[in-house]
Amino acid sequence: MSQVQASTPRADVRTASRWFGALILPIGPAAVALLRYLLPYDTIDDHATMTSKILAHPERASAVLWLTFVAVLTLVPGAYFVGRLIRYRVPRLTALSLLLVVPGYLALPWMASGDVFTWSAGQAGLDAASITKAAEVSHGSVGVAGVVFVVGHVLGTILLGSALWRSRMVPRWAAVATAISQPIHFVAAVIVVSHTLDLVGWGMQAVGFAAVGWVILRLSDDEWEPLP
Repeated sequence: MSQVQASTPRADVRTASRWFGALILPIGPAAVALLRYLLPYDTIDDHATMTSKILAHPERASAVLWLTFVAVLTLVPGAYFVGRLIRYRVPRLTALSLLLVVPGYLALPWMASGDVFTWSAGQAGLDAASITKAAEVSHGSVGVAGVVFVVGHVLGTILLGSALWRSRMVPRWAAVATAISQPIHFVAAVIVVSHTLDLVGWGMQAVGFAAVGWVILRLSDDEWEPLP
């Protein structure tokens, strides 16, 4: 029986793996680009203003929550496939960037929890003052998640773009687009407050990741994952 099992060939999923990676890579950043553009409030608004804007635009707020859900499912796999492509060329920088980016992305559900609560409370008919009062009392983990998210996805993406540049496996413009995408997002979210610029920032990461996906598609199966 053991000899039969040993002689059974393993399924070769390398082609499917490459296609899956290439297709999923731009989805997460593109979803965030759209949600940042559709966001009914500004990042620097206070709780009362955020609540009033969400209640005034429930359809937009609902679309933002769906896009956030898509991003939660796809951002980490996308980062994984970038790292898988370049890990042998620039192992240390790739590892460092993923150690920042992945926890940052994993903190995203905590960042969205306030919007989920506000939208649900509004749909339940609660008044804006009560919703705001509850929203202002958040668990300490939400604040920590905010720090992890900001530092992780901004600094981590800069380093990931730098790793792409040093790997010489993708076009230079794709590495630059990835590296500068999150500084642009930070400026758009906190300094100049422009949803359109935010769309551009995250959109640049989506385009950069799409270029990485194209490189992955052009690899042979053996280049992607040599058989033992």
